[in-house]
Amino acid sequence: MDTAPIVNKVAESGLITLDPADFAPKQSVLSFDLKDYLFMGLILKEKDFRAALQQINWSNYDGAVVAVFCSADAIIPMWAYMLVATYLTPVARKVFFGTPEQAFEQAWLQNIQALPVVEFTDKRVVIKGCGDLPVSAAVYLTLTNLLQPVAKSIMYGEPCSTVPVYKKK
Repeated sequence: MDTAPIVNKVAESGLITLDPADFAPKQSVLSFDLKDYLFMGLILKEKDFRAALQQINWSNYDGAVVAVFCSADAIIPMWAYMLVATYLTPVARKVFFGTPEQAFEQAWLQNIQALPVVEFTDKRVVIKGCGDLPVSAAVYLTLTNLLQPVAKSIMYGEPCSTVPVYKKK
């Protein structure tokens, strides 16, 4: 009977596992839909819009990630989005143009961009491939773009079963 110690080769491999879900925004995204300010559901009247914005309790957006969009099929002037931003920027954590789903992904990508990539210099990195949170291709692509200039190698999956993506020459 062989009594050789059991060796955890994955633990000894020096692999660093990154879970994309760790960078997902922790709070939900609040919506600011310009549809609610359209005259007859069609147009935005500047004077009425400005008056309506002054009546909003902006503290409801305090510290939030906010998606600014218009769910109606209407032409919204660019200044309207700019005006909303002037009210939201002082109170919200982040303000994005797009649907709540798009804003969530934009916040996620910004969180990834803040990753201190120098920590991954000449390291072997596995970007985790499955979890409870659905991860978009944009998230994987952004992680790869960020890590490729510094990492020794990048793999996808789990440490025990990876797909090689990049190896420094």
